[in-house]
Amino acid sequence: MSPQDGPPHVVVRPADRPGDLGWVVMAHGECYAEQFGWDGEFEAMVARIVADYAAGHDPAREGAWIAEVDGERAGCVFLVAADEPGTAKLRTLLVTPKARGLGLGNRLVEQCLDLARAAGYRRVTLWTNSLLVSARRIYEAHGFTLADESPHHSFGHDLVGQNWTLDLA
Repeated sequence: MSPQDGPPHVVVRPADRPGDLGWVVMAHGECYAEQFGWDGEFEAMVARIVADYAAGHDPAREGAWIAEVDGERAGCVFLVAADEPGTAKLRTLLVTPKARGLGLGNRLVEQCLDLARAAGYRRVTLWTNSLLVSARRIYEAHGFTLADESPHHSFGHDLVGQNWTLDLA
């Protein structure tokens, strides 16, 4: 897009169109392989998250969103119920490299937190890896705090996994 075209048209909408869920899996696989060299184990994990959501979610308490820039998918996020009562999990936040810097990550996280509050969740948690610095900045800006971290070998690499928590009460 050239500057004379004006600002990009950005929309955040429910992930309810044909191809949305498949795009989430594909985009994660492609972006993380390209940026970090992560292997198919990561894409398989995202596919399980998406499949669990697709197999049955409570629309009053769980949601998935797609961010579009000029009509093209450019980001996503899910909010799902955790095993612990009163707790939701933020999952699969992604903004494609060409769409970064437009505030999509913040808008997607806001969608999750709006639903979490409306659904009466007391806490939202998420798991990420320490090298995902931009995502961590978004989480911190929304009030998430680091609960714990531990090294692990996943996706073909030695990583540091982190659990983050946001108390909504």
